[in-house]
Amino acid sequence: MAGHSSKKVILAALIGNFLIFVSKLAAAIYTSSSAMFSEAVHSIVDCGNQVLLLYGIKKADRKPDKDHPFGYGKELYFWSFCVAMIIFAVGAGVSLYEGFHKIYEPAEITSIHINYIVLIVAICFEAYPWKMAYDEFNRRRGDTGMVEAVHESKDPSLFAILFEDTAAMLGLFAALIGLFVGDYFNIPEADGIASVVIGLILASTAAVLAFECKSLLIGEAADPALIDSISDLFEGHPSVDNINEVLTMHFSPNDILLNLSLDFKNNLPAGQVESIITETERDIKQRHPQIKRIFIEAQSQRGHLVNAKMD
Repeated sequence: MAGHSSKKVILAALIGNFLIFVSKLAAAIYTSSSAMFSEAVHSIVDCGNQVLLLYGIKKADRKPDKDHPFGYGKELYFWSFCVAMIIFAVGAGVSLYEGFHKIYEPAEITSIHINYIVLIVAICFEAYPWKMAYDEFNRRRGDTGMVEAVHESKDPSLFAILFEDTAAMLGLFAALIGLFVGDYFNIPEADGIASVVIGLILASTAAVLAFECKSLLIGEAADPALIDSISDLFEGHPSVDNINEVLTMHFSPNDILLNLSLDFKNNLPAGQVESIITETERDIKQRHPQIKRIFIEAQSQRGHLVNAKMD
């Protein structure tokens, strides 16, 4: 399941976003700023998303049962996908609507200094959970590039928070710039334009998150290095003629299903094949604790190829 560190990052973001939401909403009501209202919507949407991610982590921790023999790990992927949909439908939708409305019907912003204060304070509040999420993501990705690490990550609860917090920081700067341009150059439409920019940031964030979560929901294979290490166990094995197939799938960040098709030597008695399978399963689980279930099929290479052509 998602690690304890992910929960800490999500809780920190939840507390920070709720405090920011209250201050933004109060400022938006008092000053009639469209960009500030969009930012308030953004923050409360983020709060709801973080609650959903915590709920998904909790549901994913349930033990397998008769109805779900492989467990509930994919609950995390489902709720992460829901988070992407909420960001798009609510966060981006409201921001874009409010922005276009204020562009066509601009309104004077009163007491703009309050917006400046709230936005600067919000940036300070947002920086801490963003730094926590960024540091944790960096710790896990190691030397892997950012884009590749997101694509290869099996824990959406972590990169979802990183995406949200990054979008929040960008949105805050967009609102700050929009308010400043509108105030300094006397362009009231700038406030609405800033709201549209915030909406586009949220829509982009939702699209990337939805794409990654969809891939996990469908079923992603384990890391290629892990698959190679499984294959290496049988390369040159005295009792195995050929490795027909190595199939893996993530049910959660730390729950992998492994299916192996092996062509054992024909002169081996059934009892010895059973012993080899038992020892192999024990060895694999010791090397890779995240592999929870292993199914090993004894099949000739020729038979495997014939069956594969029938699929």
